Amino acid sequence: MTPYEEAPGPTHGALHHVELWVPDLTRARTSLGWLLESLGYTVSQTWETGHSWRLGPTYVVVEQSPALTATRHDRLRPGLNHLAFHVADAATVEELTAESPRHGWHLLFPDRHPHAGGDQHYAAYLENVDGFEVELVAMDFPST
Repeated sequence: MTPYEEAPGPTHGALHHVELWVPDLTRARTSLGWLLESLGYTVSQTWETGHSWRLGPTYVVVEQSPALTATRHDRLRPGLNHLAFHVADAATVEELTAESPRHGWHLLFPDRHPHAGGDQHYAAYLENVDGFEVELVAMDFPST
């Protein structure tokens, strides 16, 4: 089975969905939507204040709620720090990293890229203009 094929059904305890409240839905579609679609997610639902993308049994929602109490996500405060996604291989991590600035992302820890998570971990850490961080982890990086 490839990383993008659907499993027969969800595993007990598997993540069902994540909902992110964003200050600007258009920016979220540009950054998070591009990333999710690049990873194999497809648009599942759209409504006036939100969108969702699905990959297998898991989906990600972004919504611009009128109940927001801030205009930027702060990953250093209590709550969500980042989302981490499996990526097919190191080459794909690099392709997505190179493309990401055109979609509102910048590379965190560039002086330690691609081993900011340690020598045995090949990943890119990206942050968008609204303060959301994602980690793109190569699935094929061999440990030594």
